[in-house]
Amino acid sequence: QVQLVESGGGSVQPGGSLRLSCAASRITTRNSCMGWFRQSPGQERELVATLSSDFRPRYADSVKDRFTISRDDDKSLLYLQMNSLKPEDTAMYYCAAGWFCGSMLVTDVRYWGQGTQVTVSS
Repeated sequence: QVQLVESGGGSVQPGGSLRLSCAASRITTRNSCMGWFRQSPGQERELVATLSSDFRPRYADSVKDRFTISRDDDKSLLYLQMNSLKPEDTAMYYCAAGWFCGSMLVTDVRYWGQGTQVTVSS
């Protein structure tokens, strides 16, 4: 059973930074499309960033130039460095693996983590 376990969420003031981590087990990260999604109450889950098996990143326009996705295949870890955080970044953030790097569709996610909460507020 593939497991994705997120950590690193928390509360931060606007303009602050957080780094999310996702520990993957029973999946070879170097062969996988992986990424981060987020969901706010009453909103649909949306893609934040993806990283293909050959290390090509893609970002939602709303986070471009502020967030960076990266991966450590030796440790089976996926990261999301979030800088210049805004209140509208407040959401539950989910790690995901699947076939969505091309389509960028939520429906192409095969595996989900349980989520980690990020709250940006003064």
